Amino acid sequence: MSIVTNEAATMTAGALQTLMENYGDDVWNYAYYLTRSRSAADDIAQETFIRAYKYMNTFRGEAAVRTWLLQITRNRWLSYRSSSFIRRVTLQESAGGKSFSPSAEEVYMQQSLSSEVWKIVLQLPRKHREVLMLYAHYGLSMEELAGLLDISLPAAKSRLHRARQKAKEGWEKELGKS
Repeated sequence: MSIVTNEAATMTAGALQTLMENYGDDVWNYAYYLTRSRSAADDIAQETFIRAYKYMNTFRGEAAVRTWLLQITRNRWLSYRSSSFIRRVTLQESAGGKSFSPSAEEVYMQQSLSSEVWKIVLQLPRKHREVLMLYAHYGLSMEELAGLLDISLPAAKSRLHRARQKAKEGWEKELGKS
């Protein structure tokens, strides 16, 4: 990709802007999907691009730029989730029964032809939902999935298979209601 020169492995401000324009929506939507909070997604997306700018020299080109950015986003979310402040705030919000508004991806999927399928997918446990979202919506390869989720390739294949199986069971259950 022409965003970064391999020789210098540095990023200019213009290259950062291009990176944000090309992948900003993907990063923000994934952050929102993980956090279910607009403000947290804003923070995580901002931190993702700051880290990408700061650590561009660590990008080895073994994965696509989007996959690398989604990995940074996931790592930022894991750090965000494990902070003691967030755990206390999340526990208090959960106790209050605060509901979350749907993400941009959820709204789009609900309006598309496959909205019923995505409704079933969004009801799956997080690890199954996440692998289906990354594979189907973001189009990541199995190798990219394994790397992003920090699991082995066979584990990624197995998780995707189980997620598909659970989605199929949910779909059959939904068809039985009709």
